Amino acid sequence: MAGEPDSPRTSAMRPDRRGARGGAGRRAARPGPRRRVRTTVASGAWAAALAAGAEMGFVACERMPASTLSMAGVPGAAQTRLGWVVLGVSAVVVVVVTVLVLVAALRRRGEPVLIMPARTGLRWVVIGGIVVPAVVLTVLFVSTTLTLAQVTPPPRGAPTIEITARRWWWEVQYPGSAPAAAVTTANEVHVPVGRAVRLVLASGDIIHSFWVPRLAGKTDMIPGQRNIAWLAAREPGVYYGRCGEYCGAQHAKMQLRLVAEPPAQFERWLAAQRQPAAGVLPAAADSGRQVFLRVGCASCHTIRGTPARGAVGPDLTHLMSRRTIAGGTLPNTPGALAAWVANAQAVKPGALMPAMPLPAAELRVLLTYLGTLR
Repeated sequence: MAGEPDSPRTSAMRPDRRGARGGAGRRAARPGPRRRVRTTVASGAWAAALAAGAEMGFVACERMPASTLSMAGVPGAAQTRLGWVVLGVSAVVVVVVTVLVLVAALRRRGEPVLIMPARTGLRWVVIGGIVVPAVVLTVLFVSTTLTLAQVTPPPRGAPTIEITARRWWWEVQYPGSAPAAAVTTANEVHVPVGRAVRLVLASGDIIHSFWVPRLAGKTDMIPGQRNIAWLAAREPGVYYGRCGEYCGAQHAKMQLRLVAEPPAQFERWLAAQRQPAAGVLPAAADSGRQVFLRVGCASCHTIRGTPARGAVGPDLTHLMSRRTIAGGTLPNTPGALAAWVANAQAVKPGALMPAMPLPAAELRVLLTYLGTLR
């Protein structure tokens, strides 16, 4: 009857359509669209969680002071001294005015009013309203002018570093006597300790501001304009820097590291950065290089010594020699690099780096290849 379940006998006599090709020989069912969506979402969530964990651990472990009160650079120290002068003069003015106001407000109301001669009152107006402000402003003007004369022009003969701010990372170039001698890196500036360095600052999109708080003040980076600044680190170390001008959604994650090292060590680093990427690689790394060139990475990134000549993203020739990736946001570790490649938008939404949902095997060999770029 219609609507009644089949009896065991009837079910046994009915042929099983699912077994028409043999139960053992059936192919595994392909995942449908819903299954693929769930897999993609899970991969994106995994990448986001891994990147967030790496970022939190990086921030917790990397405790670099970024206070302008702890100066380790020559121009920055002069600017800090000027700040203390302005603060001191302003504090004196505030205290004097506050005392005069309190004296006037707390006078006993019953006291007779002393009428002063007109000339005496005029003298107080001239002294308090003209002479004292003129002296204060003159002191601040002279202090500011002397400081500007000290910090504005870079010393003669200082080597040049060209820094271009992009959305949201830093392109760093060391010009050479020939194009082959030039060095391009990203998000990390190396300078010799005790030597002045001339900085040529520009922007590739919108207004940014170059700022390493412990070494020098901010310098704006404006599209179509090249601003000149300079700095000199007095102590070796790694100094934290950032964009000092709001530049969009990921402004807070536009960071850099400035590495001040002994001159001999700096020269060795510069010589190593001039070398192209290794040509002969192990099999796994060579497979990763083919993946890099095939899936579109080469259209945005440059790796000297390979056909990759992209100019949209950072130069990756010596990627693994850097301390950070993602515009200074993540530590340069295999886990953080895998999360960034798989789903950069989970780390920096709006960045130009797209998500790369590669199969696990291709991602593995790609990371192996990137690990050789030292």
